[in-house]
Amino acid sequence: MKTQSVRPQDITKRWLIIDAKDQTLGRLASRVVHVLRGKHKTYFVPHLDCGDNVIVINADKIVLSGNKLSKKMYHWHSGYMGGIKSITAAKLKDKKPTSLLERAVRGMLPKNKLRAVCMKNLRIYAGSEHSHQTQSPVAVDVSGLGVTPVSQP
Repeated sequence: MKTQSVRPQDITKRWLIIDAKDQTLGRLASRVVHVLRGKHKTYFVPHLDCGDNVIVINADKIVLSGNKLSKKMYHWHSGYMGGIKSITAAKLKDKKPTSLLERAVRGMLPKNKLRAVCMKNLRIYAGSEHSHQTQSPVAVDVSGLGVTPVSQP
């Protein structure tokens, strides 16, 4: 019996909406990465983009546990001598609320060419409005361990 590997044309992609309201940053980011990579599918292979397209809404209502909002620092370098720059999580959340989740997801993805591909499948919005109604996305609940569709009334 031969092992059948999935081909790129056999992969089906869905559009999923995840509500980030009152979700912890790290737990939400790890579940978003799980869906972006496609690890929830039975035909997951690590060298292909098997994941779904993810729309995250209410990113400005993400919660950080403990004192992380005031003590967690984000650092980057401008490329010039002495060009290290820093910002706290609270200031970054006020300035650009989608950047917290984007940085967390980017850091959890593999450090290879699939990272850029997976990041293109992620859309993050600060409010509850998004411009992807034509793709007919499905709202899912990621608060548990799996990805379960939310029942629509």
